[in-house]
Amino acid sequence: MDLQTITYLFVGASFALYIGIAVWARAGSTKEFYVAGGGVHPVLNGMATGADWMSAASFISMAGMISNMGYGGGLFLMGWTGGYVLLAMLLAPYLRKFGKFTVPQFVGDRFYSKKASAVAVICLLAASVTYIIGQMTGVGVAFSRFLGVSNEMGIYIGMGIVFAYAVFGGMKGITYTQVAQYCVLILAYTIPAIFISMSLTGIPIPQLGLGGNFAGTDISLLAKLDQVITDLGFGKYTTQLPGSKLNMFIYTVTLMIGTAGLPHVIVRFFTVPTVKAARSSAGWALVFIALLYTTAPAVAAMARMNLHKTINHGVVMSVQGDGSLFIAENSIVYNERPDWMKRWEKTGLLGFEDKNGDGRIQYYNDKNKSPEFMAKVEAAGWKGSELKVNQDIMVLANPEIAQLPNWVIALVAAGGLAAALSTAAGLLLAISSAISHDLLKEIWVPSLSEKGELMAGKIAMACSIVVAGLLGLHPPGFAAGTVAIAFGLAASSIFPVLMLGIFSRTMNREGAIAGMLAGLGVTMFYVFAHKGIFFVKGTEFVNAIGGENFFFGISPNAFGAVGACVNFAAAFAVKRMFPAPPAEIVALVESVRIPRGSKEIGGAH
Repeated sequence: MDLQTITYLFVGASFALYIGIAVWARAGSTKEFYVAGGGVHPVLNGMATGADWMSAASFISMAGMISNMGYGGGLFLMGWTGGYVLLAMLLAPYLRKFGKFTVPQFVGDRFYSKKASAVAVICLLAASVTYIIGQMTGVGVAFSRFLGVSNEMGIYIGMGIVFAYAVFGGMKGITYTQVAQYCVLILAYTIPAIFISMSLTGIPIPQLGLGGNFAGTDISLLAKLDQVITDLGFGKYTTQLPGSKLNMFIYTVTLMIGTAGLPHVIVRFFTVPTVKAARSSAGWALVFIALLYTTAPAVAAMARMNLHKTINHGVVMSVQGDGSLFIAENSIVYNERPDWMKRWEKTGLLGFEDKNGDGRIQYYNDKNKSPEFMAKVEAAGWKGSELKVNQDIMVLANPEIAQLPNWVIALVAAGGLAAALSTAAGLLLAISSAISHDLLKEIWVPSLSEKGELMAGKIAMACSIVVAGLLGLHPPGFAAGTVAIAFGLAASSIFPVLMLGIFSRTMNREGAIAGMLAGLGVTMFYVFAHKGIFFVKGTEFVNAIGGENFFFGISPNAFGAVGACVNFAAAFAVKRMFPAPPAEIVALVESVRIPRGSKEIGGAH
């Protein structure tokens, strides 16, 4: 059976499973629509959280980013995993004990202000909408490659599938669908990794294979990869950093606190029956997440090695006897390129430009500043790197590059789509509940009946799917290609207000509102100012402020941690100008934060 047919069968079967689960678990009340009735088993909730967590960014892009960045790409592993620990330890149990449906509802009640709730909705929408752009774009990429349809048609199909199980099932349908999606995506991620680890190192466990020797040699896989890519003019895989050490540190912190502030993950802990179950499901989720996150570094390194082996026949660049020239003939002839390259070229994510007219693919770092390296390249008659490889294809293309069986390639397609669709559904529900529950029911139409609210939630979900699809088709320039900005927005606006709401008895509504607006505002400003803010002086454009990484070399994707500091500072500064919160709010904070049976007595602490 050919690859296309097998892919249709795998993807079609997975979609039928998701829709069938949604029909079985359709929501009949607002509680089932928003929090699955609050009765999900901790193990199942942990699995659903894992699927919600491991988005297209984790499944498709994370290993690609690590593959491209090398050692420095580990910040995504540290940031996203560390963020989960923060969420599980500092936020989830307390929010579950508070007992509300959504993050804006918690903010509104804790800070005794509908205005605070409305500002929280704005922050939630800013982070969630930015995040969902990446998910819908990932859906388009996966569909366009594996189902042979256009990117636009792929997004339309994804919209239809999410509509079928999210609108009718609500959180109840999404939860049980995500359990199935987790099973699909984790199998799709680990099975190819096992095959490839065996091929490259002879070790079936990818995590151990990463530290093993390259097949047939006494050289470690990572040492061999270092040798291969430094011959190409790239930095060592095992030592590369994304900018300065300060930027890497700030970037990691941003991912950590941004992850802990993502509303679609937080709401998962409202779906279990008790606080104890919330803690238990947090532990199970960490186990399920670790299966993929500990495999990702091996997938990244092995994908990079396979790519170079294929393109350069195992010899990237050789040096002639006098040590002066690269032998270009070791590169692959374009007309003899493998089928996987032809298939990915159709997506536009892989491309070749024959700059020197020799019919061969030269793939190297043409931005290398070493005069010695560039002299050798020029002497070989090379005119620049001729292959464009989008890092997002590394996981999806890796089984094809390694020539694995067709059923493994088809399984990866189903897994990539499961990852993107599961997170998209969670984000859409967070957006929908913010609009229908936090704005419509809590602020605009308090008299709305439960039936009316349920219908409003479904309509809001449907509208959100349409908007998400349009953004996936036409992503804004500032957000295209990355979801890291979404983590920055969550880090600078949502995480601080949740921490203050739980751990500060004296924080008042004015401080919370000022903090959210300041954190969100300064982060959004930096994202846009990164490109420069210009004004016309005479006939010239003058850069008034901004430019690339103008604040201590910190990239806009990493700026969320700075925005969070601004949030905290603004909140505490403004707090001093207004009255303290009412006594009942102080008592509420204590009841949420202090364990039942605690002997702690009143007083400042």
